[in-house]
Amino acid sequence: MINATGFVVLFSSASVWMLLSPSPTAQRLDRLFAPTKPPARTTLKTTIEDFRERRSRPQRWRTAVIELCDGMAAELAAGRTPHEAFRITAIVLDPHMSTTLLNAPRPPPDMDIPAHLEVLAARPGAEGLRLLAACWRIGSERGGTLATVLDGLAAALRDEEAQRQDVAVQLAGPRATARLLAALPLLGVGMAAALGAHPVTFLCGSLPGLACLFTGVALNATGLWWTRHLARSAEVPTRPPRKAAKAGQTRS
Repeated sequence: MINATGFVVLFSSASVWMLLSPSPTAQRLDRLFAPTKPPARTTLKTTIEDFRERRSRPQRWRTAVIELCDGMAAELAAGRTPHEAFRITAIVLDPHMSTTLLNAPRPPPDMDIPAHLEVLAARPGAEGLRLLAACWRIGSERGGTLATVLDGLAAALRDEEAQRQDVAVQLAGPRATARLLAALPLLGVGMAAALGAHPVTFLCGSLPGLACLFTGVALNATGLWWTRHLARSAEVPTRPPRKAAKAGQTRS
């Protein structure tokens, strides 16, 4: 049994703990008003997100160019000037695209937007900006209804994007087959190891094995690159926007 001295020590310890430890109310207030720290992002997660963002950037540029042409045509039809229509439409686009479009090298009074668009057209997916700049300059120099021309350009770019997506869907099967064939050598190495043939020792521990390893990796990488090159070449559609823009300019 615990004697009186033990009870005294126990109660003294409990009293000290209660006095020194913060109260539950204080802990709740600290959690409520303390600044929340953003979750730490690992390097791997950041790298994956950056890779996905760069990979989807051409598609986002193509969508932004179509929306820019549609929005500018609507604003011009409402009676706004081309500069006002460009600024109002660019603000509501994708944040990255909007910042890039509005970040001109010169301030708005002296800003040459067509030249700025031609510079941005060199980026993957933003090729339609070059046609937009050409339509803008022709409309400014020779007159005409720029809204009608931009409507035709947006329709042509939309048809081009639909064709690109249709081709991408048709190429999904060949791309998957190429990736599967690229992974088959690894499956063969695993099956050989399961049968006791020691393929890793042969490939990494002898000159003939190293020659076979480097040759196989080089051929595999070449096949993947060539398949990707063919798929990208097939995804590039024919260029109807120039004809549509010229037709719209003729109508105007």
